[in-house]
Amino acid sequence: MRAVSALGPALLAHDVRLSARLQALGNRSALLRVVAIPLARSADSWIWMAGAAIVALAGGPAVRRPALWIAAAILATALVVKLGKTVTRRARPVGDWGASYRRGDPHAFPSGHSARATLLAVLAGTLGPLWLGAAFAVWAVLVAASRVALGVHYLSDVIGGAALGFVCGLVATALLATL
Repeated sequence: MRAVSALGPALLAHDVRLSARLQALGNRSALLRVVAIPLARSADSWIWMAGAAIVALAGGPAVRRPALWIAAAILATALVVKLGKTVTRRARPVGDWGASYRRGDPHAFPSGHSARATLLAVLAGTLGPLWLGAAFAVWAVLVAASRVALGVHYLSDVIGGAALGFVCGLVATALLATL
């Protein structure tokens, strides 16, 4: 938690309090929880890597290159997220949901799901029509909110992940334009 603690104790305490309030909201509403669970899982990396592989293999030449590029961008973003988690080592919030996430990855900052969803929103906005980018941007916000509401991330984790995903999206877009 070294890099995250650079935010300062007062800001971290505020982050924990605000995140706990959002998690309490998710715990009080059964409907919100039912909606949040599939949203939180919808940005799982395996789903998007499998989708990109299926499109690359089954699609024609026009979609093969963008699908492979998206898969490469997802993988690169995952590596950057892993580096960030290794450096910060911030523990996840206490909670009862997301045991598989907690076992496989005990570190919270930055949120890989928020990074991936934001990366995909940037790529959707640059590779597809504007409405697709807008739809993915709304989805990215909902993914981030669901991760906090379900208690697997603090608010700063998803904000940091979204910022990282945005930068990775811009870099991937710039690199794709040069090829």
